[in-house]
Amino acid sequence: MPHQISKDTIPVRKGEELDLTVLEKFLRSNIENLPNSPLELLQFSAGHSNLTYQIKVGEWEAVLRRPPLGPLAPKAHDMEREFIIISELHPVFSVTPKPILFSEQEEIVGSPFFIMERKNGMVIDTSFPEEISVTKELCQQLSEVMVNKLVELHGINYKDTGLGAISKPKGFTERQVYSWIGRYERAKTDEIAAVESLKKWLAGNIPVQQTSAVIHYDYKFNNAMFNESLSEMVGLFDWEMTTVGDPLADLGVAMSYWNQADDPEDLKKGLGKAPVTVNDGFYTRKQFIELYAKKSGRDVTNMNFYLTFAYFKLAVICQQIYYRYKKGQTNDLRFAHFNYKAKMLIEHAASVASGEL
Repeated sequence: MPHQISKDTIPVRKGEELDLTVLEKFLRSNIENLPNSPLELLQFSAGHSNLTYQIKVGEWEAVLRRPPLGPLAPKAHDMEREFIIISELHPVFSVTPKPILFSEQEEIVGSPFFIMERKNGMVIDTSFPEEISVTKELCQQLSEVMVNKLVELHGINYKDTGLGAISKPKGFTERQVYSWIGRYERAKTDEIAAVESLKKWLAGNIPVQQTSAVIHYDYKFNNAMFNESLSEMVGLFDWEMTTVGDPLADLGVAMSYWNQADDPEDLKKGLGKAPVTVNDGFYTRKQFIELYAKKSGRDVTNMNFYLTFAYFKLAVICQQIYYRYKKGQTNDLRFAHFNYKAKMLIEHAASVASGEL
């Protein structure tokens, strides 16, 4: 195994433990040549959705993903679908983890789950590791790597993969807008004044889709892993939202996570600490979009719509998480104030829609 750089795992959170005896028996029955060592389990600390664990038997390491605890929305957290996605993409997009196995035997970890390759490298989120000398040039280099990988992903001919069979490219953007409005309505808890006019604006300004591409739909720094010099992306994770759809919707989502130094404080720190992209040297959203357009050849005239929709989508995700917390479906105290995050993001989306920013 390569040298482990990232400090991305923690002891398993209370209430999210797995039965190691049952899991180890399953692994030894389904994976050949495992070392004769006890199973060790850690949990990845990032993420508010699926539960992701590092499993280790001697020198052998892998990653196990399962859905979150509690009742789930229909079609959400589909482990088999995500396993199919990484199986189709790993051969043509090497930063995708290699799939190992999928199981629908709920008695093993309490739900369907899959196991994939454990990639090693550096994950950047809200700060750089202490050993990294952060320069303006390094931040520009990382920005360009992020643009390049998104362009590369969108350049894959999805017809060369099996993803078309589990996607509906035609009418993607319109279907997404109405789907996410519906999700918001089902998870609504508080009254937010800006939301009704925002929903009408989104429904009334849907652009004509130019092309279809494989889209990650959750493309951001803490889903990416880099080599030691930060010159190359070596891993890209969390493929559960992936489909064949409008690449500009993917770019919009990426930009909704890409905060910059002059953003409102509530936006920069809405989900905790500000991401590294606020540091001097990182591209602004405008620079990122312009370089994407140059390298991909795509018309980005309607990016205001896609960014507005991305902020709304992010608000709905926060609202869904808060709804689960309020209903007692999760006791994770990290989610207790997600209703305020949802409100802030809806108000910000409305500002972007009106051209105030």
